Amino acid sequence: MTGRDSKLQRELEEELAHREVARKIYQLREGAKLSQAELARRVGTTQSVISRLEDADYDGHSLAMLNRIAAAVEIRFVARKRMLQAG
Repeated sequence: MTGRDSKLQRELEEELAHREVARKIYQLREGAKLSQAELARRVGTTQSVISRLEDADYDGHSLAMLNRIAAAVEIRFVARKRMLQAG
């Protein structure tokens, strides 16, 4: 598709990475049964930021924000597991 154009190849790889990050954030949030607003509250941001992060065209992902999202979703899973064990 990109032939031997290394610049075009890098751009394509970046686009695919952005799409994958957006898809993973969406899947994690949905898997945790959280709305964008609920995840935003847990992460300490706004719903519009979560919406942008789930947009495949957004290229402003930061490692710090991705770590905050991962922690918020993980907390949800741990809490549910403990509730099931206690019940």
